[in-house]
Amino acid sequence: MSPRSAPGLPSTHHALICVALPGLAISDEQGQLNGRGLEGFYRGGRRLLSRCQVRVAGREPLAVQGRMTAADQARFVGTLRASPTTGPDPDIVVERTRYADGTEHITLRNTGLRPLRLPVEVALGTDLADLGAIASGAAGPELPASVHDSGLRWTANGGGACVTADPPPADALASAGLLRWELDLPPGGTVSVELRVRPVGAGPLRSAGHAATSPLGLARAAGDDPRVSAWLRVAVDDLQALLLRDPAHPADTFLAAGAPWRCGMAPADALAAARMALPLGTRLAAGTLRTLARTQLRSPDARAGLIPGPLRDAGALLPPACTGTEATLLFPVLLAEARRWGLPEQETRELLPTAERCLAWLRTTVGDGTYLPDPQPAGPVRCETQAHGYRAALLGADLLDAYGRPGAAELRQWAEVLRSAFQREFWVEDRGGGRPAMALAPDGRPLPHLGSSAVHLLDTGLLGGGRLAQGLLDKVRTDQLARLLGGPAMDTGWGLRGLGAKEAGHNPFGHRTGALRVHETALAVAGLAAAGYEKEAGGLLRGLLEAAEHFGYRLPDMFAGEQRSGGSAPLPHPAACRPAATAAASAVLVLGAVAGIRPDVPTGTVTLRPLRSAPLGELGLTGLRVAGAPFAVRVTRMGLAMVEEAADALQLGV
Repeated sequence: MSPRSAPGLPSTHHALICVALPGLAISDEQGQLNGRGLEGFYRGGRRLLSRCQVRVAGREPLAVQGRMTAADQARFVGTLRASPTTGPDPDIVVERTRYADGTEHITLRNTGLRPLRLPVEVALGTDLADLGAIASGAAGPELPASVHDSGLRWTANGGGACVTADPPPADALASAGLLRWELDLPPGGTVSVELRVRPVGAGPLRSAGHAATSPLGLARAAGDDPRVSAWLRVAVDDLQALLLRDPAHPADTFLAAGAPWRCGMAPADALAAARMALPLGTRLAAGTLRTLARTQLRSPDARAGLIPGPLRDAGALLPPACTGTEATLLFPVLLAEARRWGLPEQETRELLPTAERCLAWLRTTVGDGTYLPDPQPAGPVRCETQAHGYRAALLGADLLDAYGRPGAAELRQWAEVLRSAFQREFWVEDRGGGRPAMALAPDGRPLPHLGSSAVHLLDTGLLGGGRLAQGLLDKVRTDQLARLLGGPAMDTGWGLRGLGAKEAGHNPFGHRTGALRVHETALAVAGLAAAGYEKEAGGLLRGLLEAAEHFGYRLPDMFAGEQRSGGSAPLPHPAACRPAATAAASAVLVLGAVAGIRPDVPTGTVTLRPLRSAPLGELGLTGLRVAGAPFAVRVTRMGLAMVEEAADALQLGV
């Protein structure tokens, strides 16, 4: 059982999750780690410390504030009254700053007028449990400690953890798991203790996101709506925190899917997030592509060229979907678009053979048929799979042509056949003007349920000269889809629900049957904006921004698809990841869509197609990267865009 599917999974919405992968620190708003639920310091999915309780003069401080101060750190403040002559006012402030790398700073400040000598103790404990065991309620008891260096140590199953303190404690009691100090505080003075939590034998955490060579540009936003600045800043910080290195090739970085449940590689999510984050530079895309290229199947059978991925729940209406299919189709798309954003030619050429094998897998899997089938026997023909395949064919053909490789004509021919058949067989006519089917059943019957997977029909992909690829739908059907996505059956007021509110089987908390998935709303905003449906795009964008504000600008990957009403707030989903790579990258995608940035570095141009309605008022974006150089753009209140910083060789396209 995966942690995310465990029964009784505790919600992480109110938890403060500090992230600098592979390190995590999970706390409640009180700041004391009491060993309950998911609380603790983690490294690589193992809990190193589950209990860290501070007592001053035998008492716990009264918690007054706990909040995130950055993606990787949280600050907790408590107070207590140490002197009985001070009246009701506290005279000691205890501040704890907790970091994902396993460090905690504990600072005591004397706000009174008398010097104080205070006994301070920290009670420590751990079970060294894996996150999956903790989530499923099988963590086990605390382990016995031993005194080690200037702290305590625990070992089990060939692994272990230690906590060291600076300054060293006056006393360390292994049997009670206690470290003790006698600290002198002059009036107005402070004294600090630093705790360092590490795996036995390991050094300080070196997270990929904190390296000086981080692959992501530090983009910032400013403008009429002050929330936009906070949203993008938090999003970029979360993306940095979710970065991981390929252990065998540490120069290559990629994004973990999300914390705390999915802190490893999820191929489809990693590719999708890297694609949405292309305005921050192409180095993340390159690292993700190289990492996944090494996993591509080379077996001499029909699976050759596939990038493996796990099955993903698709709700009650469809069997689980193969994320490997999605990843294989996203690979050539990301490579083609990264080239437009400025991926160096040499790196593109090195990755081209993997993209060719992905496209060969596509042609082999379709065979003599029209549609890209499910990998499971007698599976459905899914709408979003056809959208992924169609996009891969068109952008893949463009990539093959650019390097004089064969196969482009066959891909375009199949794409045209697919487009004709899709409009004929996937479009379900009804009194409301029709809708795209969610899938075709094995007997060819359309499943007419309307869901957010239809947004992939609007995500057509970037070609040269600022052009977007043609979509599977014609203009009339695209008009209707835009109307449906902007209507109350799909739009919750915060974004798009996964399944229309009027559809059979709708559940506002269903992973794929009603919950709002942030990155699908972001794809809808970008797709609608690119196709000229500014009213619908602007409405979804404003709803998503307001949801971000409610979540402290750290959006989860999903939340409940409940309808927004006056005075309401978005409902958290108990199994959501927060932060999540695709949710964080969504802020980059939608703000880039507002500015309409469409680069074509191979021809030395960048085209701007901003939203003329300027739904966020004036907006300035800095710290982006195009052609490996800083890029800044400003959109005025009149919906006009201008480049304020760019590589010298770039020219503004028409």
